Amino acid sequence: MVFSSILFLYQFLPGVLLLYYLLPRRSRNGFLLLASLFFYSWGEPRYILIMVISTVLDYSCGRGIHFAREKGKEGAAKGWLLLSLFGNLGMLGFFKYSGFLAQNLSALTGWENTLPAVALPIGISFYTFQTLSYTIDVYRKETQMQPSNISFGAYVTLFPQLIAGPIVRYTTVAWEMDHRRENWEDFSVGIARFFLGLGKKVLLANNIGLLWKAVSAQNPEILPGVTAWLGILAFGFQIYFDFSGYSDMAIGMGQMLGFHFLENFNYPYMALSITEFWRRWHISLGTWFREYVYIPLGGNRGSRFRQMRNILLVWALTGIWHGASWNFLLWGLYFGLILMGEKLFLLRWLETWPKFGRRVYTLTLVAFSWVIFAFEEVAQGAAYVQAMLGKGGFADGTSLYLLQSYGLLLVLLAVGSTDLPAKLFQRMPQNSRTREALASGLLLLVLGLSTAYLVDQSYNPFLYFRF
Repeated sequence: MVFSSILFLYQFLPGVLLLYYLLPRRSRNGFLLLASLFFYSWGEPRYILIMVISTVLDYSCGRGIHFAREKGKEGAAKGWLLLSLFGNLGMLGFFKYSGFLAQNLSALTGWENTLPAVALPIGISFYTFQTLSYTIDVYRKETQMQPSNISFGAYVTLFPQLIAGPIVRYTTVAWEMDHRRENWEDFSVGIARFFLGLGKKVLLANNIGLLWKAVSAQNPEILPGVTAWLGILAFGFQIYFDFSGYSDMAIGMGQMLGFHFLENFNYPYMALSITEFWRRWHISLGTWFREYVYIPLGGNRGSRFRQMRNILLVWALTGIWHGASWNFLLWGLYFGLILMGEKLFLLRWLETWPKFGRRVYTLTLVAFSWVIFAFEEVAQGAAYVQAMLGKGGFADGTSLYLLQSYGLLLVLLAVGSTDLPAKLFQRMPQNSRTREALASGLLLLVLGLSTAYLVDQSYNPFLYFRF
């Protein structure tokens, strides 16, 4: 079940919200746990046990760390932490990377790989990092142990962000798990945020995704440069509006239920450097790696060599987190090397450039990164880069047709990926009734158009399900 489906929009979500608010407060976490398990089992009934095991493991490890500390047994507390780390990363490694490792070992040694293919449980990368943040923070004394297994289970399985994030650290919702107070203001803001995300996903990402689908189906060896650039621009907009739209929906649903998740995107295509881009893109993932990998490795402390090593290692892990494929590792290393260069000298150089030049620099590098990300076959990605550089000529009839068909949408997406629409809305007359009426009308229009699109179409992918 996906958020952008008629089943979810008109049956599951309204039913959950109705029952949630009819129940007394003391029963709401238990209901959220059951509703979230039902939501997950709808798409992954085989692997719900994996999520339950992860939940039980980290709940037990959190308690173990807490009570070991109370008895002054620091070694035992560290043992519980290691159990959580090895248990969670072991499951993630088995389901996500065992096939990749076996395949490459077979290619290197000639060993006949007879291991059965292992399907990837939906959302395992997200909820594994989420549960790990709890045990690590309990060990660091940055949060208290959650005494209720029901409340902890609700935290791990909470359906708004279960399958696609944002990655919610326990510390950000610890108080709200047992003490939140829902109100109409939060609920109405949550609805608006949800509808906004739905429109970004269904009306924008899905439609521009058709352009990428058409271009990526062509042979990159003979692709004209204009067509190649149109395709990768389409992919860049698709993945942004797709994932940020889902994040908006998750944040909005969380607010309807009384939770306040942190932002996951902050207009990344407005960044003036790659360093800034990654402060704005998938913020929850970047925060996780900074807090639990980069800083423990030493961060910016120590020699310049150690700092560069830490950056490269974190970005190699960031890349491979996205998928068990060489292109994702290369994608992570690509950004790692650029960020190393910016830290060493590029940022100082870029500061002398006008903003327009800095944006061109950033968006060009990001565009080439999407080629690495999009093609699992590295050779195919390399051929596509050559097409972008003009190997297949400048343009042909198809290029002009695609530009004519999608040019206006690309312009709208470019504007929509900036903060300009929000600024224009803020400059409207301050009469609250006028603004509320306009906002309500626009959101209802988005809902109506999105519903019509979902009823009438079959192209409704979600790019981050595979992670």
